[in-house]
Amino acid sequence: MSTDASGGLKAGLDARLLGWACLMVTAFGWGLGWPMIKIIMEDWPPLFARGTAGLAAAAGLLAVGAMRGDAIAPPPGSWRQLGLASFTSVFAWMGLTALSLLWLRVAECALITFTMPIWATLLAWPVLGQRPDLRNWLAIALGSGGLLVLFGARTEGAADQLPGIALALTAAILFALGSVAFRRPVALTPLVRTGWLIGLGSAMMFLAGLLVALPDLGALTWRGAGALTYMALFPMALCYLAWFAAAARLPVATASTGLLLIPIIGAVSTAVLLGEPLGLRAAVAFALTLAGVAIAMRATAD
Repeated sequence: MSTDASGGLKAGLDARLLGWACLMVTAFGWGLGWPMIKIIMEDWPPLFARGTAGLAAAAGLLAVGAMRGDAIAPPPGSWRQLGLASFTSVFAWMGLTALSLLWLRVAECALITFTMPIWATLLAWPVLGQRPDLRNWLAIALGSGGLLVLFGARTEGAADQLPGIALALTAAILFALGSVAFRRPVALTPLVRTGWLIGLGSAMMFLAGLLVALPDLGALTWRGAGALTYMALFPMALCYLAWFAAAARLPVATASTGLLLIPIIGAVSTAVLLGEPLGLRAAVAFALTLAGVAIAMRATAD
């Protein structure tokens, strides 16, 4: 093997390893966000709360970019892509899922939302020509089976839950579409680009939150403020940076399958922080989902 070929192979492996590291940061940060949004919802409506956290995160990212000397203004002609990407990757993913919690329990919302890898795999086929192989399908099947075991959906009262189901499913499909269709980033530094995406998407959430329900600002407790701070620093800032980095370095199907860890982490963190019990079903769900992620990792390495 030539030196150039060896160097290229090493660079490709390093990129995949960095992609998986970023994916794990995303999974843990977003997973811990589930109990945080439950805490915030005790004080403020979820859509308004997530929009507020996102605007704070965006302001911080853009301020850091300005202090580093990065170009802050988006290039001419890039606003359309930024707007569409922020709608699918921020407003839909964070906003519609938050709004769906008005009709659904967190477990039900997580179950529906994390059908996202299935939609991403299917959309990547016609959009990018990335035909899923057998291991991709097996990984998604195992991961989805784990979610079904952990978050068994209720059948009673389904008609009353239809708005929430529709919102969560729309969030999953739109986030999958954004992950597939907007892989070529706008010509800005990752920090500034993420700041604009979060800022635009969070502004949509903030305004929509005001239309849905006017919050009582004085109702925010110290506990809720702590959860809101976590949401701003991690799920809305660091984790989005990590997700976009992972999506740029890993195949769509692989990156999307790795996100199946998020509801598992959410279940464990909710048990620890809020006292919700875990049992045999959770253990089976862990085994299935982690098996799916392991297969996805092996597919990436080959």
